[in-house]
Amino acid sequence: MKVTWVNPCFLDYRVPVYAALDRLLDGGLSVVFSATRVREGVRRKIGSAIRERALALEGEKRLGIGISEETFANQGISIPYQPGLVRSIIETEPDVIISEGFFQWTPAALWAKRKIRVPLVIAYEKTPHTERNAPRLRTLYRRWVASETDAICCNGKLSKQYCTSVLRFDADRIITGAMAADTESLAAKCAALPPEEIDACRLRLRATSGPLFLYVGRLIPLKGLRELLAGWELFTRTNTAGTLVLVGEGPEREPLESIIREKRIPRVIFPGRAEYEQIAAYYAAADCLVMPTLEDNWSLVVPEAMACDKPILCSKFNGCWPELVQPGVNGWVFDPHNANEIAELLNKCAAEPSRLNAMGRESSRIVEDYSPQRAADAVLRAVELAADRTLVMNGRGI
Repeated sequence: MKVTWVNPCFLDYRVPVYAALDRLLDGGLSVVFSATRVREGVRRKIGSAIRERALALEGEKRLGIGISEETFANQGISIPYQPGLVRSIIETEPDVIISEGFFQWTPAALWAKRKIRVPLVIAYEKTPHTERNAPRLRTLYRRWVASETDAICCNGKLSKQYCTSVLRFDADRIITGAMAADTESLAAKCAALPPEEIDACRLRLRATSGPLFLYVGRLIPLKGLRELLAGWELFTRTNTAGTLVLVGEGPEREPLESIIREKRIPRVIFPGRAEYEQIAAYYAAADCLVMPTLEDNWSLVVPEAMACDKPILCSKFNGCWPELVQPGVNGWVFDPHNANEIAELLNKCAAEPSRLNAMGRESSRIVEDYSPQRAADAVLRAVELAADRTLVMNGRGI
């Protein structure tokens, strides 16, 4: 079977999934993407994984209205135009097309589906929470695309819930489990770090006593970092040990530092941005990952930290928590708007450091079911489901 995945933009974590899916298809995967939007390093990785079947298209133009990485979902629109996109899809001679999301390059994928009469799978990751402010016209458009779609491959339960309850898509044609971080590579990197290097990293971060609570990601409003600081301030009133490390850059850094100065909040460190190849050292040095997001489909740092044996404090607005965080087993789920709840969980972690180690081991066990290979298996099931459905419909003359 030949499958063409249409995805204008992706990061490093997606390459291992593509590579695993390509193996399952005996070299039958093509990936069509934007040379403008996919970073050079990622282009090299996907090229190494699937060679000439990694098709980087030049010349994309986009009209963006109200779009910014700092804004919440559905506060703007981006309209892309990629010359030669439909032709490039058709020239790969796919038996099945996979397209990312309902807009961006999906209209071209849908056009190609109709032109060459092959099934279409949508890879989707949004949740009822991230789409709570979706305009009615956008929802109606998605329902129309869904009506033309043969199968949907979702991240997890919350994505499936959105597709069934809002888009009214048949639950029997939805496969979950399509999202994965590059967990195996990160786990190996963490395990290879010598203890003295980890100790040196903690020393650089001034984490000399108490647990190191780690955040990794962009410093932007929707990540809930002001809310996290409110909980951290309460925590530090009764705890003289423990360090909060916020790895990343973004427009929120200056306002956050201003809050810290004004309220004299202690032991908050900003190491700056970390390249993907450097992140293993931070995970290895940490005692617990904190993700206070106000809106996220599936924070990849959660499975990354889990693969490195870390317990997780996770916002209830993060779409991955039902699969990845088992309260009291490998972490806890909290409301980021509740500073008292955050402080209570930070206190619980600080009071039971030995329990953190045990919870970290549980994280490692849980995340084994969310590897790139498992994600590729899920995508293949969706592909086969779509192909089987098309055969049945064609057999009925539909």
